Amino acid sequence: MRCLGIESTAHTFGCSVIESSADELRGRIVSDSRDTYKAPEGSGIHPRDASRHHCEISDKVFRNSLAQAKISIKDIDIISYSAGPGLGPCLRVGAVIARTLAAFHEKPLVPVNHAVGHIELGAMLTGARDPLVLLVSGGHTMILAFSENRWRIFGETLDITIGQLLDQFGRHMGFSSPCGDRIEQLASRSSGEYRFLPYVVKGNDVSFSGMLTAAIRATSDQGNELAYAEVSYSLQETAFAMITEAVERALSFTSKQEFLIVGGVAANKRLATMLKAACKRHASKFYQCPPEFAGDNGAQIAWVGMLEFMTSRKQIKVENASVYQSCRIDEVDVAWSR
Repeated sequence: MRCLGIESTAHTFGCSVIESSADELRGRIVSDSRDTYKAPEGSGIHPRDASRHHCEISDKVFRNSLAQAKISIKDIDIISYSAGPGLGPCLRVGAVIARTLAAFHEKPLVPVNHAVGHIELGAMLTGARDPLVLLVSGGHTMILAFSENRWRIFGETLDITIGQLLDQFGRHMGFSSPCGDRIEQLASRSSGEYRFLPYVVKGNDVSFSGMLTAAIRATSDQGNELAYAEVSYSLQETAFAMITEAVERALSFTSKQEFLIVGGVAANKRLATMLKAACKRHASKFYQCPPEFAGDNGAQIAWVGMLEFMTSRKQIKVENASVYQSCRIDEVDVAWSR
């Protein structure tokens, strides 16, 4: 059985094909094609411009995914698309393409929650079975565990996400979103001198907005690379220490023997180092989504679409296919057991 997944929540448009035998829930990625909208230097992602980008490159990305898999659309059994959360104009591009393909080729259509996609693909690729999960990206910062057919939130951001923190600080320095890689590179060139930034952890929740304001102020009157490097280093150390503290508290509470980090920021090496040390202290096995699949991609949508269809035969009528910009992951029922 093969599922085509279409991802279009934000800056990335992706199409992937995953295949699985009909009698077991084990997937294999047979193609992954994607193209990312590049914002102008110093700018963020404008939904209108990103959606226009998706429209322009969607046909090429779709055809590349089929070519990589060495199949045609007739060989696809299920079509799934990212229904949200995300940027409305971007989501609608993917939904329209999925609806068109499903209607014309008479294929089952399955909507997928983007956040669930990050988690389930990470679990599939690493082999994690029942982990405490940290989802960190431009749109999410939350600690989760699975219970009674839903992912339950044990802690989250109270304002902006860790991805937004990195992107907004990066744009202040003149970079274009996403900025996480550039900030990580700057931090690695720092002298190691720490500059104090607000550290805000409330229970298992974190807050980054005060840190962002302080970081911008610390560099506004010193627009040089050394100051940028030192503040980038301090920003990472403070933000990642906050997240690690919250993760340790959740590990202690849940007694989970596995820990999994997913999402675009999961590729950050310094964050992974801190979390590995925390897992060692709690005798919990550390899993990290492979960097090439940490960011947004069609494979995460294809895999959840396949899980949904194979376990519950869930599908929707083409005329009912819609998108939602905001939806908490703990509002989404998961049909398959873990």
